[in-house]
Amino acid sequence: KGQPLVDLLIRSGGEERLSNFLIYHVAYAELKFTDTLWPDYSKEEFYSHIEEFKTRNRRFGDAK
Repeated sequence: KGQPLVDLLIRSGGEERLSNFLIYHVAYAELKFTDTLWPDYSKEEFYSHIEEFKTRNRRFGDAK
């Protein structure tokens, strides 16, 4: 309670599904799926995902 909504959800391990994880909290989140397994997920890959996120046009559900 009182926490901000999720802006970016990164799912590692090659799965392209949410498995009902934070389903209401990620309604307007940007999703990034990577094949990298969690133990191999590096700081460099994390920063590259952040840089990609910064270039996205977030519409928050608007279909325009």
